[in-house]
Amino acid sequence: MRRPTVPAAGGPWASFAAVLDTLRSVLRFRAIELDGDRRRLQRAADVGDLRRLAKRRLPAGVFDYIDGGAEDERSLTENTEAFRRMGFAPRVLRAVGDVQPASTLLGRPVPYPLVLAPTGFTRIAHPLGELAVARAAARAGVPYTLSTMGTRSIEEVAAVAPGGRNWFQVYVWRDRGLVREMVERAAAAGFEALVITVDTAVLGRRDRDVRRGFSLPPKIGPETILDGMVHPSWTWRFVRSEPIRFANVVGEAVGDGSTAVTLADYINTQFDPGLSWADLTWFRSIWSGPIVLKGIQTVADARIAADEGVDAIALSNHGGRQLDGAPAPIDLVAPVVDAVGDGLEVICDGGVRRGADIVKAVACGARAAMAGRAYLYGLGAAGEQGVDHVLATMERDVRRTMALLGARDVSELTRDLLAAGGGPTPG
Repeated sequence: MRRPTVPAAGGPWASFAAVLDTLRSVLRFRAIELDGDRRRLQRAADVGDLRRLAKRRLPAGVFDYIDGGAEDERSLTENTEAFRRMGFAPRVLRAVGDVQPASTLLGRPVPYPLVLAPTGFTRIAHPLGELAVARAAARAGVPYTLSTMGTRSIEEVAAVAPGGRNWFQVYVWRDRGLVREMVERAAAAGFEALVITVDTAVLGRRDRDVRRGFSLPPKIGPETILDGMVHPSWTWRFVRSEPIRFANVVGEAVGDGSTAVTLADYINTQFDPGLSWADLTWFRSIWSGPIVLKGIQTVADARIAADEGVDAIALSNHGGRQLDGAPAPIDLVAPVVDAVGDGLEVICDGGVRRGADIVKAVACGARAAMAGRAYLYGLGAAGEQGVDHVLATMERDVRRTMALLGARDVSELTRDLLAAGGGPTPG
């Protein structure tokens, strides 16, 4: 019986060992990430990646509710395309070793010019819903706007983000006593600003929801069961959580518990289409803090808002979810700022997907940008960590874009840094 051959010293095995030693000296193996959410986020470079992750993780009807817009979704598409068409004219040799993106909003400092927009039914993306978003916003130091249609209450949000800049968004109901009660609760909970949405005389028609048969609470049918099987992690979290409710409307459930109602049917019975400029006097009588009007879409209405003495306006077409064909907010910023001057602060809401979009909005004259879908994609993709990821990525994007533009602070973000022919058209 032959004995196994022992490699001679200095033979091929020694050469192989030397190669391994060389590889070990130049390569470092990445630690295995056991947390699934963190693992997904490691490869999410931007909001578009988070959108794709959310689409895979959420049932189709839930994703389309978050992702969709009104009718043919022209305004939804134009909100982002208008940013993409806008180019830069970067300056060089500007000593940008210490870029400072900090600004002020409603008289208080923000680390970078972003506000988190109000979104309704946030818990359909993740059971923590608004609580996760409020905590992430507080950590990042940016304002968070809680919706009237929120699925976590004013008091719950105040409790989890006591040091945060919490704003409260108001849909004006026919029952003004209920509106007064919510506003008073927001004041008692230390909310900073009141955001009055003014573009919802009626609810826009959202065709994706109609095609999906999307309703709240979700109706159970063969397609629902199949979708739940395809998205087991979402389904498991959903069935283990308490029912989704309008937490700010006296804890009222959506529907009567026995039948599902369409979102449009429910809301259209509550909205007050008689809301007018004269109602601002009533709001001032019940709220002493700053007032922001969200949903301004023309220069003419921006001028009226300035004359009425509101603190800020959010140029917004409701994320393309109301009137299809409404103007993209970024295209309104420059003409509105030219028209109102220093009469009020201008916020650009809609289509923000990157920190570069925030920079473009500020360069056009906005005090800040506002984003909603971006953080919902993060929440749907990886829960609270996903929202943190969106905010951290956007802040890094803002800093990098400013440095590449040659802007050391936000005061240097002017229209001169926008490419000729790439900026908004006055009108």
